[in-house]
Amino acid sequence: MMPNDIEITPSVMPEDGPGWIIDAERPVTVRAQRWRAGEVGRAAHAHPRGQLVWAEEGILRVHSCGAHWLAPTSHAVWIPGEVVHAVVMETDVSTCFIYIDPSVTDLRGRHCEVLYMTPLMRQLLLRFRALGLSGNRDRLSRLSGVIIDELAVLPTAPLSLPAGSDPRLVRVTNRLLEQPDDRAKLEELARFAGSGARTLERLFKRETGLSFSEWRNRLRLMEAVNHLSHGKSSVEIASLLGYRSASAFVAAFRRNFGVPPQSYLKAGSADGD
Repeated sequence: MMPNDIEITPSVMPEDGPGWIIDAERPVTVRAQRWRAGEVGRAAHAHPRGQLVWAEEGILRVHSCGAHWLAPTSHAVWIPGEVVHAVVMETDVSTCFIYIDPSVTDLRGRHCEVLYMTPLMRQLLLRFRALGLSGNRDRLSRLSGVIIDELAVLPTAPLSLPAGSDPRLVRVTNRLLEQPDDRAKLEELARFAGSGARTLERLFKRETGLSFSEWRNRLRLMEAVNHLSHGKSSVEIASLLGYRSASAFVAAFRRNFGVPPQSYLKAGSADGD
């Protein structure tokens, strides 16, 4: 079962772990771990290092900065140092959390952000995690600089996926996260959740600020970005995510991102250069 909503207030926590390491000669540290669905990474806390919260596999729920986000593998959440936060595992998750020393200043500002994980950044983090097991400090130091450079220019996600805590809502959002191509209508999903359709719609509005259709559309578009990064065409993505046609998908994508699908990643790369 999913835990109820977490009260985001600072708690007394032991100052241990990679988030509390102050060492300019080790500007990047990593914590990799597997978690079971429903587990909490750590109770609400803050630490000196900034943190990039990313799941290599599975889906995370991040509570911070007065907001709740769901982060599929295509996206990550940047949390500046000393910002109170908590992370809950929506599904079984393989995490790769990156921590940035306070000596690295002006990296991304002082606000939490949902970021798109470029294929390059994913591979950098996985390589850093693998090298960490060998303890080769020289190679880790060189790779740290590349990670910091790439983190500074990761595109901010134009769309974020707000989370809720009501068990009925969580059942529906988890189902859709696991099956983004699910074409079930609101009434069917309400029966699945054990509620009425009107109640479920109210839950979406109250807890996420979005209607059901708006929330599902955001999820599909975030998944579309992930598919684009793996070279899939608009026709393939439309079929995978349950759009009526490729043209319907392209129109929805352009409406939300301002560019057609095949131009999105190129535009983000150009902005970062």
